[in-house]
This record gives sequence, structure tokens and C-alpha cells, in this order.
Amino acid sequence: MMQVNTRDAAAGGIFIAIAAAFALGTMDLTIGTALRMGPGYFPLLLAGVLGLLGVIILLKSFGRPSVEIGTVPWRGAALILISPIVFGLTIRWLGLAPSVALVVAISAFASRRSTVKLAVALTLALTLFCVIVFQRWLGLPIPVFNGPFAPLNPYFDMAYAPFGAAFSAIGSALAGVVAALRGLFGA
Repeated sequence: MMQVNTRDAAAGGIFIAIAAAFALGTMDLTIGTALRMGPGYFPLLLAGVLGLLGVIILLKSFGRPSVEIGTVPWRGAALILISPIVFGLTIRWLGLAPSVALVVAISAFASRRSTVKLAVALTLALTLFCVIVFQRWLGLPIPVFNGPFAPLNPYFDMAYAPFGAAFSAIGSALAGVVAALRGLFGA
């Protein structure tokens, strides 16, 4: 009789089911092409990748001995599920930085091995990263600080200014290199 690792088979099946649900959700959206992507292109692409991973995991579960599924880490599951809800409820009221900081702080304690020191380091690093990437570089139209924290915006702008100038200089230098390469290769 063929052995099946039930834990891996269940995980693969869950991945496939989630991928199918997302793929069905893109049916009303325009897919487009690789050069002119519609709003449904990227979600459908991600659903395909997730479904492929599910199939691979499911196929690898055959021929392996079964392993007990074990207990569900309810604390971790609850904290991870609560995080996006907290983000959605606080983003407009508090701004990007406090909302991301709350989400990272909550998520950091999903692991029992997390310490306060690790949670603080993750919160500071990921909040700064998200603010710089999404608000400054990509121009997300959400203030860094809002509501009771709005008076902090000028201080953040002042602290970011030297880095912003450096990033602009690097971007200009890279644009020059790209232009030179295009000139060399006649593109």
C-alpha cells in the first residue's frame, strides 16, 4: 500500500484551494498581456504560482510516511490573522509609520521564540523600510504620520532629506549609466 504524508497532502490541497479561489476572483477583471497588464494579471499570476506550489507539495507527499499534524499554534495564528485587520483599521487614522509599526510588533510575537529586543528591532527596521519604499519611493498617497501623530511629519521630512538627496543622486547616476549603455548598444 502506498504511503501518503497527510500533513504535506493537506498543505498542498489547501494551497490549491486558495489558488483556485483567487483565480476565480480574477474572472471579472481584465487580464491583459505581459506588456499591457490588466488589474487581474498579477493576481492570476500569483494564483498560478501558488497552485503550482500546491501541486508540487501534494505530489511530494506520496511515497512518504505519514507524520502527525500536531497541535495548532493558536497564539501565532491569531496574531498573524489580527495584523492585517489592525493595519486596515489604523492606516487612515494614524498614518503609514504607526500602522506598520503596530502590525510588525503584533506579528513579531506570533513566534514563542520572539523576544522584546527582537520585536523592537524588527518593528523599527521594517517600519523604516516600508515608509521609505512605499511612501517615499513609490509615492503611496498616505501620510507617514496622521491624526495625533501628524505633528511628527516635519521631523521625519527633515531626517529623511539627506538620505533622499543621496538616493536621488544614486538614481541619477544609474540613469546615466543606463543611457550610456543604450547609446553603446544602439537601443
